[in-house]
Amino acid sequence: MKSILVICVGNICRSPMAEALLKQQFPERTIWSAGLRALVGDAADPLAIETAAAHGLGLSAHRAQQLAGWMCQSAELILVMEQGHKTEVEQLYPLVRGKVFRLGEHGKFDIADPYRQPKSAFETVYADIARGMAEWVPRIRQLG
Repeated sequence: MKSILVICVGNICRSPMAEALLKQQFPERTIWSAGLRALVGDAADPLAIETAAAHGLGLSAHRAQQLAGWMCQSAELILVMEQGHKTEVEQLYPLVRGKVFRLGEHGKFDIADPYRQPKSAFETVYADIARGMAEWVPRIRQLG
């Protein structure tokens, strides 16, 4: 599994943090993120940058991008934050069914959007992303 796409709504909070965590675990793979309704060109949210930095991750170079069909076709695995995102991605791009999963799939949880919320919401989101990653990383390693 050489290419992984991470999706949220605006591509400035959750998916950039998840992308950075995945890149830390798999520096040799192609990992990127996008938004269903991206704030195209915007930097990551300042609280996402601050939260990620507290955990040793850098988001300063991130710029939001809109999800496109080629991204879904190129990715071997697509991770989303909420069940609704999975449904939306599969409706937009029916051929991706079978490779779209929630980051919290195995723990059966969604990762809430912290946009315009206090720092504590970003810390909770980071913890949820890390919990989802703890289950996905070994699976991704197994898949090669």
